[in-house]
Amino acid sequence: MKDFVEIDGIRLHLGHPDPSKGEWIGQHEILKQLLACWLVVDERDLPLTPRLVGTPGIGKTTLAISGARTRKQELYIYQCTADTRPEDLLVTPVLAESGKIQYQASPLVTAMIRGGVCVLDEGNRMNEKSWASLAPLLDHRRYVESIVAGITIPAHPDFRCAVTMNDDDSTYEIPDYILSRLQPTLTLGFPARDDELAILKYHLPFSNEEMLNLTVEFLQQSHELKLDFSTRDGINVLRYALKRMAADPTHPLSKDSAWLDSLEKCLGQDALDLQTLAERKRHSLGGASLPMGLGDFFFDPSHPLHPDYEGEVDEEDDDDEDEDV
Repeated sequence: MKDFVEIDGIRLHLGHPDPSKGEWIGQHEILKQLLACWLVVDERDLPLTPRLVGTPGIGKTTLAISGARTRKQELYIYQCTADTRPEDLLVTPVLAESGKIQYQASPLVTAMIRGGVCVLDEGNRMNEKSWASLAPLLDHRRYVESIVAGITIPAHPDFRCAVTMNDDDSTYEIPDYILSRLQPTLTLGFPARDDELAILKYHLPFSNEEMLNLTVEFLQQSHELKLDFSTRDGINVLRYALKRMAADPTHPLSKDSAWLDSLEKCLGQDALDLQTLAERKRHSLGGASLPMGLGDFFFDPSHPLHPDYEGEVDEEDDDDEDEDV
């Protein structure tokens, strides 16, 4: 495998594929949907570039990695950030050992040239200027233009791409002309109990059943309460608890105590009381529904001064009214 290619007289040095395994456990339907996006059903057909959306730590990147492994293609991952520039996405000039400038292809461009799969991780953290440089790649043209190297780079027919996006507010708003190219949207949900237990066992096969079950029960309860604690959070909690116990085997630290201490250290004190945390989230300004009327801002619905108050009429007042008639 060559480490470089020549395009219009410019030598372009290529990157190396990502060795991550990324086995996908459970939720087989979402994997089938991703693989369907990358199918080509006719020589005139083109693959799709889907958005993989969900809360942080739910397994979006793992899903994309598993899709690449299923297709037996090289995998390349580019981590998008708020300060990503177009040249970072495409071709970057670097200083070689000889003292001359050489052009280094990004993971995305390397995947384009070699016919691999590229995952643009956390794509909604990237600014519009960087997205604009990918517009011709994400439609029927399937190429990018490097201003730095002064070349146009076409994509290999086998090139595939997916974009992961966290479902939170600390991101850029992606322009519509880019969103129309990133279709369809595949939304990942939280795994079922058996799947989540299998995921924990896959990552921590050396853990004991008791602590595995403690972690799974915590995660499943948080999912039911619509909290954002993910499987990755559970893996970190369990991993730290196991390390605490292994660090000093002579210390009389019980499994439950080690796990609770790890839960607080990893996820904060609020995680110790999920019910209270869920109630606080529901009553927060972001989670609560807006009042139905202006009076709701000032009075409780049961308050006599509320405009829509329909209290019971005092019987004495009824009697007085009858006497007046």
